[in-house]
Amino acid sequence: MNLTFSHVGICVSDLERSLRFYCEGLGFEPAQAHTVGGEFGRLMEVDDVVLQSRFVHRDGVSLELLHFDSPGHSGGSERRPMNQLGITHLSLRVDDLDHVAHVIESFGGRVVTSTRTALGPSDHPLDFVYCTDPDGVRIELMHLPD
Repeated sequence: MNLTFSHVGICVSDLERSLRFYCEGLGFEPAQAHTVGGEFGRLMEVDDVVLQSRFVHRDGVSLELLHFDSPGHSGGSERRPMNQLGITHLSLRVDDLDHVAHVIESFGGRVVTSTRTALGPSDHPLDFVYCTDPDGVRIELMHLPD
């Protein structure tokens, strides 16, 4: 079987804000841009669809940011529970957890400080915290010392 991972799609409420967050904030590189219409309506199971698709890449990972011009997006920007079926989070390995958390906040995301967890020896702990992008997509920051 020939199978290759392609990308993860994320529905966003404000395309420019999300592009700034992922590209300027987290260092993804902008790539392909597409306007998608009714030709994908059946595939997406959305009537009268018109959307802007922007791919961003980093470290061999591609995200597709999807902004629905029509009919718009649905749902809120609250974090999904970790035990809700489906994709739970994106995970980033970082050298300086506090710095990246600050960057996330400065680009419209949120740091959930109550999730901060350190494990292991106090001189070289594994350090984790959950954050969200501007639309509530959960992002795990993890510092794993060498």
